[in-house]
Amino acid sequence: MATEAPEQAPPADGIQSLSISEPPPSSSSSPTIQMSLEEKYQMVRSVAEECIQDDELRNLLAHKPEPICYDGFEPSGRMHIAQGVMKTINVNKMTSAGCRVKIWIADWFAQLNNKMGGDLKKIETVGRYMIEIWKAAGMNLDNGKVEFVWSSKEINARSHEYWPRVMDIARKYTVNRITRCGQIMGRNEPGDINASQIFYPCMQCADIFFLQADICQMGMDQRKVNVLAREYCDDIKKKNKPIILSHHMLPGLKQGQEKMSKSDVSSSIFMEDEEAEVNLKIKKAYCPPNVVEGNPCMEYVKYLILPWFNEFIVERSEKNGGNKTFKSFEELAADYESGELHPADLKSALSKALNKILEPVRAHFKNDKTAKKLLQSVKNYRVTRNIGYP
Repeated sequence: MATEAPEQAPPADGIQSLSISEPPPSSSSSPTIQMSLEEKYQMVRSVAEECIQDDELRNLLAHKPEPICYDGFEPSGRMHIAQGVMKTINVNKMTSAGCRVKIWIADWFAQLNNKMGGDLKKIETVGRYMIEIWKAAGMNLDNGKVEFVWSSKEINARSHEYWPRVMDIARKYTVNRITRCGQIMGRNEPGDINASQIFYPCMQCADIFFLQADICQMGMDQRKVNVLAREYCDDIKKKNKPIILSHHMLPGLKQGQEKMSKSDVSSSIFMEDEEAEVNLKIKKAYCPPNVVEGNPCMEYVKYLILPWFNEFIVERSEKNGGNKTFKSFEELAADYESGELHPADLKSALSKALNKILEPVRAHFKNDKTAKKLLQSVKNYRVTRNIGYP
């Protein structure tokens, strides 16, 4: 067990210093506009690879003007584009459709998962750094629809509500059922498990009810615990179950890497990477000619570039086909599979688009003294894993 006392919540003044006024403009963010029910549904549904259940989502949007959407993260080191850019896109879509988004800063959970060696002060610093990232990236925070909630602070303030729910969930399920949710901690290895891997899923399941979430909007790797929450609703005879929106998991840059991992620096693009670093990483990325499936470069265009800019611009000489603007992934995939679009041209255009997204973030961490100090601290921390696991 980590020696840092879990009672140490992030100081209020540190959290308040992260209040947002006017985030930089971004094509990924848009003010809330009047939408029809179908437009709201299509906007919200577009963030997810899977929805459980579609009919429940339609009904929710039809009857609740401001559904509560829950997302969360463990502060655990530098932020890569899968977490930074994709979350910005998804949160902006949710708020534009009228949802209120509660982003759960899971500092106690990071401690349970032995992130930053279980040091809660370091975990807090990483959490503050991550909020600075989203602020600079263009997450729409000025409409009052996004709230960052520190788990340690909120649980301590309302412990009489939280812990009875955790205990009830633990009481209702077997150890085998709970350990099936272990993937949420990023751990799939067989063998001995830590006690935290029993405790953690019970707490994360309780979070959904504690935050009064109508929608769980997280990655596919969190699907199992969200399904557990729906099962729990059956057990307690709760009619309105949390709707699960599970988004796609972006792969790493190397062949066969199903999920981008910050522990492999060469296979991840970080939000404050310099332009030259981004160019080099994309240049070395796995990108087989004529192959779309399993091609990380194609996936980044599909899930990051097209949703951000609504187009993908390839600049090339007339000899190589001339400039071309793609408005859909289907159009891009057809050209790439046929050989009309060469991997080198795809990579060059991808690097340019990514750098355009990341430039405001780089500038923020160079020019803002608080952000600059946070980044330096995070870079000095060693990324740690669960005790007993590689």
